[in-house]
Amino acid sequence: MHQRLVNHCIIELSLIPDGPILIKSGKEGADPTKPQMEFVETYHAGGRSIYLPGSSLKGAIRAHAERIVRTVGSDSQNGAKLWASNPLKKDEYEYLNDKKLTAPEIYQQSSFTDQIFGSIAIASRLRIEDAYPEKSQPLKIEERNGVAIDRVFGSVAVGPFDYQVCTAGEFRTKIHLKNFSLAQLGLIGLVLRDLNDGWFAIGFAKSRGLGSVKVQYHSATIQYPGCELQDGRIHQFGTQQSWPHTSLLGAGEFLRAEGANPYEFTIPDEQTTPITADEMALGFGVQLCWLGDDETGVKDLFMRAVRAWSELLRQGGAACAS
Repeated sequence: MHQRLVNHCIIELSLIPDGPILIKSGKEGADPTKPQMEFVETYHAGGRSIYLPGSSLKGAIRAHAERIVRTVGSDSQNGAKLWASNPLKKDEYEYLNDKKLTAPEIYQQSSFTDQIFGSIAIASRLRIEDAYPEKSQPLKIEERNGVAIDRVFGSVAVGPFDYQVCTAGEFRTKIHLKNFSLAQLGLIGLVLRDLNDGWFAIGFAKSRGLGSVKVQYHSATIQYPGCELQDGRIHQFGTQQSWPHTSLLGAGEFLRAEGANPYEFTIPDEQTTPITADEMALGFGVQLCWLGDDETGVKDLFMRAVRAWSELLRQGGAACAS
């Protein structure tokens, strides 16, 4: 499926510290004037700057997505993995021992979260860019002290040590999701909702109060690169398929032709939106754009995608409905 691109979602958002946060660099520098635990840094916009690595954000998002699906869904049904596999349990990946399995068959037997975030056998369809500071919102960097307590004697076991935290500012990033079903997009929306509400945190010392952030949405764009607009409808190139120009479409909608859906994407997979489609850049392809952080903006997109996620749960996790 990665050889084709039927739909693509770009979510532009900012992560705003709601208290101290620290993504550790993983090594201690030689400069004695700096804290023992430093924020990860890179070169950006002409100088050195702290940032939030996309890999760290993706790890936190995946972990909470797995919590959600394990809470509301079962681990298996009719012998097929449906929700979240545990990478530490090798028996949950026994199907990979069958060398005769095709790529579509591996995808079908992969858990719901593996189908989004990838595994050792299938590529991820979600990508998160590194989050860099927004220049209009100055960063506030502080140094704090800590100790490790001996659990037996109650005295100081390690320390004191100092560490660097960011307590104010804004980090801007983008989330990309390609060839997705609406249920998959809905799950990402639920994870970001919970991150904003403080259900989980990012980075170092989360159990000690660090890592809480607020999520501010700027825009979300859904693109159908293989379509065009004609007479107020979205038409797929090379087929007779068409939809109203206010349609939010999952990948399965573009794979209705016989033999075109070996991965068994959900069909039907469509929601009506108040957003009307327009042409992509250079006049080729179709896109729908949600702007802003209110209920008529990006949150409206997630609300409609979550409906598809809820419907998947009511169906018991069936991969495809005809």
